[in-house]
Amino acid sequence: MSRSIALFLACFLPLATIVSAQPETRRYLYLGMPDGAQEEGRSEPPGILVFDIDNGHKLVRRIRIPIFAEGLRGFAGNLKMHRVYYSTTNHRLGAFDLETEKVVWEKTYDAGCDRSAITLDGGKIYVPTGWWYSGEDSGFLIVNGENGELIKRVHVGPQAHNSIVSLDGRRMYLCTSTMLSIFDTGADRLIRQIKDVGERGIFPYTMDSRQRIGYICLGGHVGFDIVNLETGKILHRVLAGDAPIAHRTHGVALTPDERELWISDQVGRKLFLFDATKMPPAPKGHLELSQGGHGWVTFSLDGKYAWTHTPDVFDARTKKLVAALKDEHGKPVSGSKFIEIHFRGRKVVRVGNEFGLGRK
Repeated sequence: MSRSIALFLACFLPLATIVSAQPETRRYLYLGMPDGAQEEGRSEPPGILVFDIDNGHKLVRRIRIPIFAEGLRGFAGNLKMHRVYYSTTNHRLGAFDLETEKVVWEKTYDAGCDRSAITLDGGKIYVPTGWWYSGEDSGFLIVNGENGELIKRVHVGPQAHNSIVSLDGRRMYLCTSTMLSIFDTGADRLIRQIKDVGERGIFPYTMDSRQRIGYICLGGHVGFDIVNLETGKILHRVLAGDAPIAHRTHGVALTPDERELWISDQVGRKLFLFDATKMPPAPKGHLELSQGGHGWVTFSLDGKYAWTHTPDVFDARTKKLVAALKDEHGKPVSGSKFIEIHFRGRKVVRVGNEFGLGRK
């Protein structure tokens, strides 16, 4: 062996060894239990069920968190803080560290705590006062993400419910009764309000990655409104099925590539699929669900799997049922409070979102 080859191997073999020794990334689905909004699919004791996404969605373990027995209203994550933030029916908000698997803090507020959202730096949590509250001071709390201390309360409108911080971190979206409000997260300044959307009542919603188009569930039929988020103009109303279905819609998601839109009919136990490359989106059929429930739908970050408020796991491309979420006793489990978490070793390296947001 020549001296130059020996030097080459001496320099580069250790590096190759180090690279090959790097831990692989593991993907998990964290399901908060029990869901405060549905009875179906509950499993005791309360806490988080962790499923291995790349191993047939098999249960890895249950993390017991007794306070979850109050019923979860929201379950949002933050990469920088490597935490998930949970809200409960009893006006409680808490932070759970994903790496140490310990509750970091818990606070109870006079106002309720619904589906919350967090700024990318983890500094601020936006906490809706709840779909059950219609007082004049209904809106959201701004809470310190580090310790749970209340920073400010903002009045918006009745039944403040689902909140989303955009993927670029610049905007916070909040739905109240039939209005979608958009805030600047830097100054917490109101930018725009889109009124008379969602038909009636409160609604889940989603949007494309550039925050140009929003899709808002209807409160009286299976379908959705389409709005221009930049102008506030309502563009279309789309109904699912061959004839109007008089169920509320509680669940809407874009595939990460933004080519399809899926909506949930929890009463009818169906998912309706639409071609989102067209405007308005065109029907593509439906999938049957194994149970009813709160209604929800979102996708894995890579777009391979669709998750719902049921135990059913679908292949998003083939539309085939590929797995069912089950607890340690083999009982099917479900809820609408779940989030995708990636680990490399014991470090969190990626965190998903409760909502099925476009990621194109």
